Amino acid sequence: MTVAPDIPTGRSRRPRGRPLLYTSYAQDMALLDTRAKKVWTGLLVLTAFGLSVVLADRSLEVLAGAYVLAIGAIGLNIVTGYAGQVSLGHAFFVAIGAYTGAALSSPPGGRTIGFGVAEIWIWLPAAGLLAALAGVLVAPLATRLRGLYLAVVTLGLVFLGEHVFKEWDALTGGPGVGRSAAVPQLFGVRLDQDGPLGTREQLLYLLMLGALIAFAVAARNLARSRIGRAFMAVRDRDIAAEVMGVPLTRYKVLAFGISSFYAGCAGALLYSITGYVEPGSFSLLLSVQFIAMVLIGGVATVSGAIAGALFISLLQPLTRSLPSLVPFVSADTTVTPNVFQVETALYGLLIILFLVFEPRGLFGVWVRVRNYWKSWPFSY
Repeated sequence: MTVAPDIPTGRSRRPRGRPLLYTSYAQDMALLDTRAKKVWTGLLVLTAFGLSVVLADRSLEVLAGAYVLAIGAIGLNIVTGYAGQVSLGHAFFVAIGAYTGAALSSPPGGRTIGFGVAEIWIWLPAAGLLAALAGVLVAPLATRLRGLYLAVVTLGLVFLGEHVFKEWDALTGGPGVGRSAAVPQLFGVRLDQDGPLGTREQLLYLLMLGALIAFAVAARNLARSRIGRAFMAVRDRDIAAEVMGVPLTRYKVLAFGISSFYAGCAGALLYSITGYVEPGSFSLLLSVQFIAMVLIGGVATVSGAIAGALFISLLQPLTRSLPSLVPFVSADTTVTPNVFQVETALYGLLIILFLVFEPRGLFGVWVRVRNYWKSWPFSY
């Protein structure tokens, strides 16, 4: 009597002890493809939420800002890391989102433009969409330019936007004056004030953490979709991708639009933490910060962008404390050297060091450590 062999199906399970043996396409493309990733990701998320009741309010505010910067870094990673389009104008799209959210949520009839729409579920998507529209308008340049030429054009957006925002007093309040930022209000509940659900810092921390998780999952799903594979094909060899049927113009425009949407949402959320936005904040230094986050964290990885944003954000409190530790470093911007000049030089130094010694960034360091312990005690 013969026994019919088992026929593998899409729901077949992995044999025990073989976590990387995939028997279906769905397993290979899963968001968390191993049990270890599921467990550690769950523990990491629970720990992040648990920090809201453990850390002091000042620490929660710093982490909330880091989470928002991570959203912007993920957006830059989409257009630069995944699609291969060099962009130095990220600060311009962050500014568009910041002022869109501020104008929509501010009360009308004041010193600056306001429409009185304080609900976050209205002004946050609107900020992202308006920034995405600006990105789509700029994107056709990416189809004609590449490399250094595209970088210079996007760099020009920063200086153009800086001039426009400083001169448009009705929207921005003017340089040195500024205006109130977007008001984080959800179904009538102000999240920037102490309430029965927690302190102001706790509420903002949970809001930014939830936003980061949503944007990170969306970016990870995008990267493993058809669109993400088209982005990577354009990045690796655009001529070969076009020969295979990938429309370059469509996907380059789409990459800039999605990246700008992330930047706009990050800008609207970032300044809702401080409650104040000033046009001088959107300088070239902000774009350099985002580039440093991507390169230090790891290009073309969502987790690397988050790690880079946390690294840079937690580095700032250390550099701001330099005047009390190093006498010749001043906190006054009119004195040389000052903490802001030290920060700029430090960003450049870190970018050079990581590009030379660890091009894959902090994500590459994590991969090395993980592979070492997976093969321990063997060296291969």
